[in-house]
Amino acid sequence: MASLTDKWQRGRSLLELLVALAIAAILLCGALPAGRTLLQRQQLRTAVADLHAALDTARSLAIARGSVVVLAPRAGGWEQGWTMFADRDGDGKPGPGDETIIEQGALADGIHIRMQFTGSTGQRYIAYNANGRSCRADKSQTARWGTLTVEAGPQQYLVRINMLGRARVCDPKKDGSACTG
Repeated sequence: MASLTDKWQRGRSLLELLVALAIAAILLCGALPAGRTLLQRQQLRTAVADLHAALDTARSLAIARGSVVVLAPRAGGWEQGWTMFADRDGDGKPGPGDETIIEQGALADGIHIRMQFTGSTGQRYIAYNANGRSCRADKSQTARWGTLTVEAGPQQYLVRINMLGRARVCDPKKDGSACTG
């Protein structure tokens, strides 16, 4: 038969366990928003890295092939992903006569991409000519440059493409005027 002291110790351990679980639950609830922000930041970095790699690949392939290669958003916008293709008809859209090179799936929820380019009269694509310069799909000698803004909530990165077609990524909060200028 167990003594009264043994029963007391078992009861106290259960009480201690419940208190420890309650404290852990409170701490976990406090950490969830920080974890969500960390996850969103990582998803944003991944989206920016994927977009930057796609731009570099499109430029390299245009040089290697000696022809125009286009990176265009999928139906619904850049958030739905993008398609890289050899644009044989010069319309800036993947079509039956074009060779699809790479397709990127949709980005994580909450990530948005805005495009601001020179001469963008409704043209929602980035094309590279045989010299590796960003251009219009229908006129490969007409230069186009600009910025893709990739954002999730208050966080954002800029993917800037210069007149020569070179892309670079910057963080306006960290890089200041070097990023926006």
